[in-house]
Amino acid sequence: MVLVRYTYEVAPVFTLMEEAVLKKMMEFLGWEEGGDGIFNPGGSVSNMYAMNVARFHHCPDIKELGLSAVPRLVMFTSQECHYSISKAAAFLGIGTKNVYVVPSDKRGKMIPAALEEQIKKAKNEGAEPFMVNATAGTTVLGAFDPIEEIADICEKYNLWLHVDVNPSVLCCMCLVRANSVAWNPHKMLMACLQCCAFMVRDKTGLLQRCHSARASYLFQQDKFYDVSYDTGDKSIQCSRKPDAFKFWLMWKALGTSELERRVDRAFAMARYLAQEIKKREGFRLLMEPEYANVCFWYIPPSLRNMPESPEFWQKLHTVGPAVKERMMKKGSMMVSYQPHGDKVNFFRMIIISPQASREDMDFVLDEIDRLGQDL
Repeated sequence: MVLVRYTYEVAPVFTLMEEAVLKKMMEFLGWEEGGDGIFNPGGSVSNMYAMNVARFHHCPDIKELGLSAVPRLVMFTSQECHYSISKAAAFLGIGTKNVYVVPSDKRGKMIPAALEEQIKKAKNEGAEPFMVNATAGTTVLGAFDPIEEIADICEKYNLWLHVDVNPSVLCCMCLVRANSVAWNPHKMLMACLQCCAFMVRDKTGLLQRCHSARASYLFQQDKFYDVSYDTGDKSIQCSRKPDAFKFWLMWKALGTSELERRVDRAFAMARYLAQEIKKREGFRLLMEPEYANVCFWYIPPSLRNMPESPEFWQKLHTVGPAVKERMMKKGSMMVSYQPHGDKVNFFRMIIISPQASREDMDFVLDEIDRLGQDL
């Protein structure tokens, strides 16, 4: 198998597969006129691409003249966003302090009014806003930012809107107004790692202009074929692997309907798990799940009759790590836990596997109860 795809001539089939898959994905985004895109190793890289393209779109001179040629640029994202946003800002020289964090509501969704306040604040400070990052399916709570309202604000202030589609669902909400999207088939759709797409609604070659180096020994402009198929110059990499093939083959084998059913089954299992948690003594939901993320506490018998005082929450905070250690040493499960804001450690179960059953969900709760009975 050819493992590089920087020019059409070295991997024509994989190049056309990538184009076909991206075109189909853009249809699901509602981009009737298409766009441009590229596959890359992961969502973190996609978010970095988004930040770089948005900045280049705002200040084209930065590619040649560097940071000294631009004012202090700032971007906006919710407090629930993926950590790759701050990493990308540091890597690209924007600076983590120039990532303005917008408050979220109790469900974990960005508050549009707070976003507009942050934009005005940045302008009053003499900074120049250029981008908003919204999230469709936050890592912890599985929350979906209000894309339509955020898009209205972005249009009002002429800001690039990027949407980080974390769970990679096929029904991608209202993304038709996004300028760019990061979509990760290797998450909920369970394509093999690494398989992520970064897509821009622009069709003028913005992605190419932002990243191209026009190396004459690879990207000759007088080739006998359409040189727009030499997609390697859109990338920050050179020897790109044919990651799109993984998703193409999977999609071809299963079909759109089966991929949709997989997502539906995951939703159904998440709802079932949440219902069981509400029925069982010693279990408590953090909140009703909006997506496939089910967050809950396990309260061992020793704490069940204890008033919910600071001491209660302090003791409950130690339960998650203790149960996790036991399940890992036993080798029975691997369910994550974490604190979040003012919430003490809780379990975070994300259901994505199409093979997950009600029996599996029952086992998770039974096993946590067995492991935590004596705490």
